[in-house]
Amino acid sequence: MGKKNVLILVLASMIIASCGMQRQGKPDASEQYVVMLSMDGFRWDYADRVETPWLDYIAGNGVSTEYVKPAFPTKTFPNHYTMATGLYPDNHGIVDNNFTCPEVGTYRLRDRDAVENSDFYYGEPIWVTAEKQDVTAASFFWVGSEAPVQGVQPTYWKRYDGRISYSDRIDTVIDWLQLPLEERPRLITFYFNEPDSKGHYVGPDSPEIDELVMELDSLLGLFINDLKQLPHYNKINLIVTSDHGMTEVTMENYVNIDSYTPRSWYERTHGGNPILHVTPKEGMKDSILAILQTVENISVWEKHEVPERLNYGTSERIEDIVILADSTWSVWWGEPSTRFNTGGAHGWDNAKKDMHTIFYAMGPAFKENYVHTPFELVDLYPMITHIMGLEPAEVDGKLERVKGMFH
Repeated sequence: MGKKNVLILVLASMIIASCGMQRQGKPDASEQYVVMLSMDGFRWDYADRVETPWLDYIAGNGVSTEYVKPAFPTKTFPNHYTMATGLYPDNHGIVDNNFTCPEVGTYRLRDRDAVENSDFYYGEPIWVTAEKQDVTAASFFWVGSEAPVQGVQPTYWKRYDGRISYSDRIDTVIDWLQLPLEERPRLITFYFNEPDSKGHYVGPDSPEIDELVMELDSLLGLFINDLKQLPHYNKINLIVTSDHGMTEVTMENYVNIDSYTPRSWYERTHGGNPILHVTPKEGMKDSILAILQTVENISVWEKHEVPERLNYGTSERIEDIVILADSTWSVWWGEPSTRFNTGGAHGWDNAKKDMHTIFYAMGPAFKENYVHTPFELVDLYPMITHIMGLEPAEVDGKLERVKGMFH
């Protein structure tokens, strides 16, 4: 028996008994809580490489899956808002980490005015669904929660500040869960920016990522132990997931768009390696397509020709031409650099296995020690509304793809 399996058994003997009595009996949907943590850029296989006893603990006492498929493009802002709304980026409006909306202006993830402007956000985030149905919600750094979408925000929310430690975020979530019943949120979403940030610098296959994954798992253990002290622990469903994976990039596998077409041919460019969407200047579209569609190691489509399986290309916020690097390749303007073309990146075709991510969940709604078939991040919204007995908005996600994990 492997070391990791032995550790799982030891943990089981130590802690399953301590929470087993609390988990007996299933509370009504109207009493259940959902607490969802996203650990940005947590690739589907990271937890298989090192000892992660607390993720294993959730899997043993709840549900896991081999991987979850993110929406395209496999970027942070589009996928966190997909998780929140149950819509693909084409339909929820956050089509990339940066883009131009003809009616509103330019959205950039570090532009506070843009991030807090509700006009950029379509759809109905899960916290809006909850609040509209008199369920108190809270969010600690989730895309869209800083803007009043449909005029509604979570009762409790935080303006993004990456300097706030993960321990402080955990403490705040526990504080929210200790509020008097009439003030207490039943839906909480919160966010860690790792292992994504480090993955960009050192690459997904580095020993530093292995160390960080074990550290994040330890923080998760502290959080679970805090949850277990709550008198209503038996009503809490914990979901741990992420927005996308990560893949290694090199300076050798690189396509420089400047080598084929001058930047003066373009009216607007948005996106970031490995996906660009661009609008040519008047009269240049055919020339750009004729040249770039012959370049190896990239795919180039007019937006209406993007493959249907990617669910991308109908939004007015996507530029006229979409350029996507092939797997293991990068694309950008100018010569490659060690800053941007070494380490790790994401954004590729969501069929690429390195872009897939994690899902672990436990609580009264979920089966125990159950491995579910892979599904999509867009399915999280209908999953949560089902658990909490909320009437869902119309979404792209499918409850049918996840209903097998419930009691």
